[in-house]
This record gives sequence, structure tokens and C-alpha cells, in this order.
Amino acid sequence: MSTLRLANLIDGRLQAPIHDAWLEVHEPATAAVFAHCPDSGPGDVAAAVEAASRAAAGWANTPAEQRAHLLQKLAALIEARLEEFAALESRDSGKPVSLARRLDIPRAVSNLRVIR
Repeated sequence: MSTLRLANLIDGRLQAPIHDAWLEVHEPATAAVFAHCPDSGPGDVAAAVEAASRAAAGWANTPAEQRAHLLQKLAALIEARLEEFAALESRDSGKPVSLARRLDIPRAVSNLRVIR
């Protein structure tokens, strides 16, 4: 498997950290590096806070039904890739894939589901 390179999601775009600093993510079962994640600094955080501040009013003014629909859609997208997410969670945490498949990813999905 190739090494993953993760990114910050800021203002709707995937972005490398401003200072191009990265952290190695080790797979607990093998100690091998399987990913690099941003070692974000104050500038990255400031950019994320600024983007979130700009987006807050729009999200707050979005009708609740539409917000619920968007969260449901995100839950469905995660659920559709359950096996992929479970495998990555297993590599990241060292837990069995079966546990990530049965517990972790469904929990993430349920956190996004709207109770009516």
C-alpha cells in the first residue's frame, strides 16, 4: 500500500499546511509509516477560523430541513465507503477491522443522522 498524504480542509479546499510541515502516522501493528498528516501551525488555524467565521452566517441561515438533508447525505457517503474507512481506522488505531466496521464507522454515521 502506498503512503497516504492527508490535508487540511479549509474554506472548502484541501490544503497542505502553510509551512509544509508534516507528521508521520505509524501503523501500530507494524510501526510502518502509512500516512503523513499536516503539522498545522497558527497560520493554518487562523485560516480555518476565518473560513468558519465566514461560513457560519450562511449555515445558520440555511433552513433546518436543508441542513439535515446535507448531514444525511454526508452520513450516506461515509456509509457507502464503510469498508474503506474501517480499514483505515484499523491501520490508524491498531484495532481489528471487524471492530472498526461494527462500531467506529457506524458511530460516525449515527452522529450525523438526524432523529425526527
